[in-house]
Amino acid sequence: MPNMKPEKTPMPAQDPIVRSGNFEEVEYGYTHEMALEEAQRCLQCKHAPCMTGCPVQVQIPNFIKCIIDGDMELAYDTIRQTSSLPAVCGRVCPQERQCEKVCVRGIKHEAVGIGRLERYVADWKMKNGSLEIKKAEPNGHKVAILGAGPAGLTCAGDLCAKGYDVTVFEALHTAGGVLMYGIPEFRLPKEIVQKEIDGLRKSGVKIETNMVIGRVLSVDELFEMGFEAVFIGTGAGLPRFMNIPGEGLSGVYSANEFLTRINLMKAYLHDYDTPINRPQSVAVIGGGNVAMDAARSAKRLGAEKVYIVYRRSEAEMPARLEEVHHAKEEGIIFQLLHNPVAIHGDEEGHVTAIECVKMELGEPDASGRRRPVEISGSEYDIEVDTVIMSLGTSPNPLISSTTKGLDTNRRKCIVADEDNGQTSKEGVFAGGDAVTGAATVILAMGAGKAGAKGIDEYLKNKEK
Repeated sequence: MPNMKPEKTPMPAQDPIVRSGNFEEVEYGYTHEMALEEAQRCLQCKHAPCMTGCPVQVQIPNFIKCIIDGDMELAYDTIRQTSSLPAVCGRVCPQERQCEKVCVRGIKHEAVGIGRLERYVADWKMKNGSLEIKKAEPNGHKVAILGAGPAGLTCAGDLCAKGYDVTVFEALHTAGGVLMYGIPEFRLPKEIVQKEIDGLRKSGVKIETNMVIGRVLSVDELFEMGFEAVFIGTGAGLPRFMNIPGEGLSGVYSANEFLTRINLMKAYLHDYDTPINRPQSVAVIGGGNVAMDAARSAKRLGAEKVYIVYRRSEAEMPARLEEVHHAKEEGIIFQLLHNPVAIHGDEEGHVTAIECVKMELGEPDASGRRRPVEISGSEYDIEVDTVIMSLGTSPNPLISSTTKGLDTNRRKCIVADEDNGQTSKEGVFAGGDAVTGAATVILAMGAGKAGAKGIDEYLKNKEK
């Protein structure tokens, strides 16, 4: 009989006061007993609506049934059939907007904790066995992957499983992309990311770091080197700003820079002398997951006051509910329906305050969210020494500007077919944030799978 408890089995976590002073992972994960209890809440629906909400089509009822049966190896293998990064996905996927959103249990009560169960299975595998995947027989074809983030790694893993000779070219010194430079340690431990990447390496994926494609090599030169297809999964790392007075002051960061200094340059470790502001009072502009990451990271660096300044209400915030909840628990101050109009500084050029105006919601705009409208005469200042802009990102134009025949749109995103990743240039495929602009890890992984499928079909058709 299924477990008909209306709520998910709670996830044990650090105390909010304690965790706001460290970078250790917030949630501890399920014990075996907790995982079994939660798995038994699954109704094992034959039509599996949860799978329709998963961008990489994980066989959710099947792996949950394996947990109930006590076959953890098979549970992991089931997830791994379609997902290259299960430990990552179990931690950072917005399940509440995807698989759990369409869970039958969620119609009247809380959905099954699919993400929590995926994390449990992946963590069990890391503790109890090797992540090495059996190597496929080589098929004689070479493929280049640009970018070792979620899209690129997924594409690489899927192609390698089909016997392709795959080389991933990564611009940074460490593979992982946004998983390493963007998402903080307390949400996604770097050791977890690297273990999953090591599993891909053992399956045959080659990764070359410090390779800035568009400078070191061009896409056309990769073809000259014998690669028969190229997948571009270089993400969207170019930050946006508001173009308001004072953005050039010392103490103004993009969220990308701030988080990269903390994560990739290891400012979160006390024995690293990473150049970064250790702020006392911070305003983070934006309402997405990156804004939450920046605000919570600033708190852990020692900031006494951290403000989230967002021009809409909480209902319109794109951040995960879990991240908003954790931020509130940790003492982050939410200044909702407020919008910055200027940043003020002292005579030496350091930030002293941010000037905001109060907003109200009008009619819905093109995004479907109600448009924020300024309230005249409502300006006021918040005293801060640091401002972090978290307004989204766009792709770096380096590859598109050095690759003839590669079409981009007005946002400088590469134009690619959603189903197979095919671009305007023959043999070149693309997916993830480089195509869509900043989105979620799991959507990037879904695009990586689509790209792998497209490349496989393309090269097989060339053989005919």
